[in-house]
Amino acid sequence: MRLVNAKTFAIEEFPDFCVPPYAILSHTWGSDSEELSFRDVEARNIEKPGIGAIKFRGCCQQAIKDGIGYAWIDTCCIDKTNFVELSEAINSMFRWYRQAAICYAFLSDVPSNENPQEKDSKFQKSRWFQRGWTLQELVAPKILRFYGTITSSGTCSAQDTANGNAIRDWRLLGTKGNMSTTIESITGIPREYLLGIAQLHTASVAQRMSWAAHRETKRKEDLAYCLLGIFDITMPMIYGEGRDQAFFRLQEQIMKVIKDDSILAWGITKSQSVNEIQSANSTGRAVAGRVMAKTPLEFANSGHIIRREQSLQYTRAVDISGGSVRAHLPLHITPTGQMFGLLSCGPENDAQQNVSSDSHASKYDQDQSTQQWN
Repeated sequence: MRLVNAKTFAIEEFPDFCVPPYAILSHTWGSDSEELSFRDVEARNIEKPGIGAIKFRGCCQQAIKDGIGYAWIDTCCIDKTNFVELSEAINSMFRWYRQAAICYAFLSDVPSNENPQEKDSKFQKSRWFQRGWTLQELVAPKILRFYGTITSSGTCSAQDTANGNAIRDWRLLGTKGNMSTTIESITGIPREYLLGIAQLHTASVAQRMSWAAHRETKRKEDLAYCLLGIFDITMPMIYGEGRDQAFFRLQEQIMKVIKDDSILAWGITKSQSVNEIQSANSTGRAVAGRVMAKTPLEFANSGHIIRREQSLQYTRAVDISGGSVRAHLPLHITPTGQMFGLLSCGPENDAQQNVSSDSHASKYDQDQSTQQWN
């Protein structure tokens, strides 16, 4: 693991078994020409003007103030020209954020003179809450501080950065702990997961997907790759495969590792997620999920879908092989003869309801216990 020496700004490399305490930076990327790359820092070219210098020097200076000797910054601690290294870093990133002594989230579009918890504050509209990679950077760290900037442009002069004044542009806004209610409102992530009170793996697949529903990434494939740590899985990076294929591979890997039917509980509309689900028992209606989602956006209204206990008869509920998704599900037949496969998941506010898959989009084996999509 590469780290920046916070005093000398030199990049040093450590084996996994003896990594020193380090601070880690979370941020949104500016212009590529302004960010400090691995090559820049290696060549000691750290004084160029722009937001990159503010983030680099500010992170190092704050680490020193906190008694921490090293910092990890993604722009310069990964050699992105080395694809093998980049792939390894992406698969390790959640762990690196989790193991950091502290995480600094620098929000360059948020002024420090506002109250972040006021409605319509720039903090609540910050680009940081809209990016794919910052989801794991929000959830993983045990200690997370938010910093805003005293400048409106997010820039400082080369003289300022050379004189070590970049930290003057950093102003503490608050911590994940003392702003957790506001952050829950912004992101839809329950406080117990933000604060580590509940283990991340106890959230259903549908819930975790919903947290990424309205986030974006610069590269299309990263919309899938940025979720690897959220589901504690690994897979190779194939830039150029496209968004849909990358997200399909992500779901395929999730199905292999996590037994959770809620991965099929997508495509729920707002009316279904509120009104129809609540009234399904009394009306005989069921909520229709579908087969494979194309993006996390399809899970936007699935944040309330939790896992149910699976019957021993259906312990291998969802499987994928040979281009087909196969599900072994109990069936529900309505008085009108409509057939549904019942998934082992449902709304958290009604334990008697399960999300179902409409037979019109599926076909069933004769034993009526297996549902297979091709």
